[in-house]
Amino acid sequence: MTERIDQYKAAIDAVRPFEGALLTQLRNYYRVGLTWSSNALEGNTMTLSETKVVLEDGITIGGHPLRDFYETVGHGEAYDFMFTLIGSREITLDHIRQLHRLFYRGIDESNAGVWRRGSVIVSGSEYVFPAPEELDAKMNGLADWIAADRDKMHPVDFAAMLHLKFVSIHPFIDGNGRTARLLMNLALLQDGYMLAIVPPVLRLDYNLAIGTYQNKGKSQPFLDFIAEMEFETQKEIIRLLHIQIK
Repeated sequence: MTERIDQYKAAIDAVRPFEGALLTQLRNYYRVGLTWSSNALEGNTMTLSETKVVLEDGITIGGHPLRDFYETVGHGEAYDFMFTLIGSREITLDHIRQLHRLFYRGIDESNAGVWRRGSVIVSGSEYVFPAPEELDAKMNGLADWIAADRDKMHPVDFAAMLHLKFVSIHPFIDGNGRTARLLMNLALLQDGYMLAIVPPVLRLDYNLAIGTYQNKGKSQPFLDFIAEMEFETQKEIIRLLHIQIK
């Protein structure tokens, strides 16, 4: 799969750089798509078209919990911040905290960008997450792993493993899944790849692959799953831009 991904990446790279109106259109297109899909995976009830209205017009949508609105606005702000970081290949703990803070501050300002102070239990999972007193060491270890191992892996595999490692630490009281997907996509963008977007219809497959890592220590199912998501976005970009594959 990574060979096919790199073949498609080469075809997309041949028409780069994306500039002007095209760049704005693509960025806004995926701002709506990633925000909707990532929130929907966690139970947000906004539709794709409603997400677009909230993000682009700033209008609240009747019939939805106010939290759904704040999640949508917050994710859009975190997405915008993510794009300010793609000029380098650095991912720091401060970046992670800021991504979460922007997403979560409208929901719970006191816990936005702050390591959780209590234990966390995820419904449907038997995995035991680190205790609060372990979080500093776990997150420092994650930062060390990013710096030491990034160049040892294919960029898509690295991005997927970053997601797995982060979500298995679960450093925040809430919003860990969305932060994990933002981090994963930040890593992909920094290395010139497309966003990997998980459609809500694949929620079960996505969660099962995460559970296989957390409960059995096997990461390959999740790496394969994310590679498929990356490839789907590449195919979409190729279709939208009429790129020819040799």
